Amino acid sequence: MNRRIGFTTTLPVEVLYAAGHIPVDLNNIFLMQDSAKHIHDAELKGFPRSLCSWIKGNYSVALNSNLDEVIGIVQGDCSNSNSLLEMISEEGIPIWRFSFPFDRKYKALNREISKLEEHLGVTRKQSMQAKAWLDSIRIKLIKLDKFTYQDRKVSGRDNHLWLVNSSDFQGDPVRFEKELDEYLYLAEQKEPLSTQIRLGYVGVPPIFRNMYDTISQLGGDVVYNEVQRQFSMPHLKEDIVEQYLVYTYPYSVLGRLTDIKEQIALRKIDAIIGYTQAFCHLQIDNLLIKKHIDLPFLNLEGEMPEELDSRTLLRLESFFEVHS
Repeated sequence: MNRRIGFTTTLPVEVLYAAGHIPVDLNNIFLMQDSAKHIHDAELKGFPRSLCSWIKGNYSVALNSNLDEVIGIVQGDCSNSNSLLEMISEEGIPIWRFSFPFDRKYKALNREISKLEEHLGVTRKQSMQAKAWLDSIRIKLIKLDKFTYQDRKVSGRDNHLWLVNSSDFQGDPVRFEKELDEYLYLAEQKEPLSTQIRLGYVGVPPIFRNMYDTISQLGGDVVYNEVQRQFSMPHLKEDIVEQYLVYTYPYSVLGRLTDIKEQIALRKIDAIIGYTQAFCHLQIDNLLIKKHIDLPFLNLEGEMPEELDSRTLLRLESFFEVHS
């Protein structure tokens, strides 16, 4: 029976598809729906005001998305994930915990993936078959990414949307691939975009709804979306364990830095916009990223799913005036 399984951040989604289930990235659903209502509903349940909006949104989405189970990434993502899962379980939804090992060792991650496979009743061979299928789509996302920084036929906004949705392929890889093929065909026909400033976007996807449109209006464009690109698995490996070891987001910030610096050079990036979520532990990681990147660096912080507030907009405008 096909079950709807929610999850709190990118995980080996191959295992879910191998089991015949429908993966649902709670974060993507949160932004697609009435986000403010989801946050309000969570606060009515007692979630504190001084808590990340994504956690509150994920909780409310999990309760309102007809899910059969929720998998929470309790190591390698948000420090509040364990408590979030307990709250979801209290509402009668089965939960499962998945961890990316701090030491980034093959044996430890293999054990976690094997436990997930056993839980969902699939073999490693079935997971690998699902991986081959999804990798055929990921190859096309790599092409889309090159269209962004090399051919300049895909905007930073569209790059963000396609890559961020590759975390679950919107629950339907067949439809996702069909729409991606159509998009790439049309993109190939376009004239290259003109851009004054080539930007890198570093950090988790923004909660601001008009971040990319505003950047474009100010004369820049994002040619590198760090974490979204990682969701798309750009370094394709034959082994599923190796695949999720080269995936940088859940591990040390120093590993992320290595990837970021490589992409800065490859994409000829002029400046960096770093984004952090209010009340998030990743704000500390951004201090290290900024310290080790020798480029103009603007750090922005978001809290609510809304358009850019006047203070953030003013900081963006000033940044572009200085560096254009």
